[in-house]
Amino acid sequence: MLSTFLITHRWITPVLLAGYVVTGPLLGAWLVRRSRLAWVLAGLSLLPLAALTLVPVARDLTVTCAVQWSWPTPARVESFANLVLFVAPVALGGVATRRPVVAILAGAALSAAIEAFQAFVPALGRSCDTSDWSSNTLGAVVGGLLAWAALALARSSRSTVGTVH
Repeated sequence: MLSTFLITHRWITPVLLAGYVVTGPLLGAWLVRRSRLAWVLAGLSLLPLAALTLVPVARDLTVTCAVQWSWPTPARVESFANLVLFVAPVALGGVATRRPVVAILAGAALSAAIEAFQAFVPALGRSCDTSDWSSNTLGAVVGGLLAWAALALARSSRSTVGTVH
């Protein structure tokens, strides 16, 4: 259902990614001094991720885990959506913890856990796919880079506050 929607509206995921890239560092820098809010938003950003990966769908599977690798591009709607899915949680997690690398590793591990769960619980009607993991992990890297940019922006704005030019 979501895949069909995204196929007919191919512009959505690239626009979302562009929005994250443009606003992520600014919003993240603002959240640095609001740690509790950063944690709340990081937690809330996991809700769509859980809904889109763990809610059962009605379909029969013949393969429990596909081993394949593909590079996510806007033309590959589903893999690009998998990339975008992990950007916000990792960016917000990186800002909340102030550790973007740890957030990237946590995002990659969470994606692997989701794929394993999908493989071992066929009743979900979801299939495990290594391309999903690689796309999610690439999204986690993008999110981590946005968190790093936000933290750097927050540091530079704090160091320039009070200086006379």
